[in-house]
Amino acid sequence: MQHERFDHPLASQRVNGKATLGVRRVAGRSRIETLQQMGAAKIRVPASCGDGLEAILINTAGGMTGGDRLNWTISVARGASATVTTQACEKAYRTISGSALIATRLDVGNGAHLAWLPQETIVYDGSALSRQLEVDIAQGATALICEATIFGRKAMGEFVRNAQFRDHWRIRAEGRLIHAENLDIDGEIAALLDRKAVANGNAAIATVLLVAPEAETLLDAARKIIGENGGASGWRVGATGKLLARMIANDGYSLRQRLVPLLELLNGRAALPKVWSL
Repeated sequence: MQHERFDHPLASQRVNGKATLGVRRVAGRSRIETLQQMGAAKIRVPASCGDGLEAILINTAGGMTGGDRLNWTISVARGASATVTTQACEKAYRTISGSALIATRLDVGNGAHLAWLPQETIVYDGSALSRQLEVDIAQGATALICEATIFGRKAMGEFVRNAQFRDHWRIRAEGRLIHAENLDIDGEIAALLDRKAVANGNAAIATVLLVAPEAETLLDAARKIIGENGGASGWRVGATGKLLARMIANDGYSLRQRLVPLLELLNGRAALPKVWSL
């Protein structure tokens, strides 16, 4: 019997998930207009008694590693309101080769409101993850955007020595670039986080951005919540306002103690997603 020869290594199965959600306002309530899902990317919309829509993003693969890809696209049409979160914390696991990618695009129509509030991303030792966030905000629209990251869970005895983490944001209001940032940390993560100008030895970080006409009026209250381990600034950007907050904490639990009330303050049109308290 002749046996087939395999002269190349078997390729590992990789995550390649894409999902799109469109929201529009109908009869005074925000409803699903379009919903498409492929691969490990799923979206669930629980029943709501309010006029806003809540969507929960799910990665059925349970985490990300080298070569995995997730693409999320969320569109909120004129006058509609949506809060988007994740079922659980996303996890970046050790990679053998390559990096994982989470690419997100958000479009907020005229007079619409979108709160992008995924739960924290947990970065493990030896992982490589890149996040890309593109947001377009139309005239009169508001957006609340949060990304939090934990470099190893101290309560679980996890410690991140080496990893690669990239977080790139591009936010536009009425076609004008109003916020851009590139966070790139690579190599000896623990040593980098120990630097005073980076995280001062803390393992949990969060960035929160509010684009809304009333953003500046919330600055003093936001600073009281954030305290000494972080900061916030406000600007006028054209016809709207911008509030940017950054927070650091020793662990994910300590971070949430201040992050949750900050998001509740800034997301005045809707409560936080229920999955945040489960």
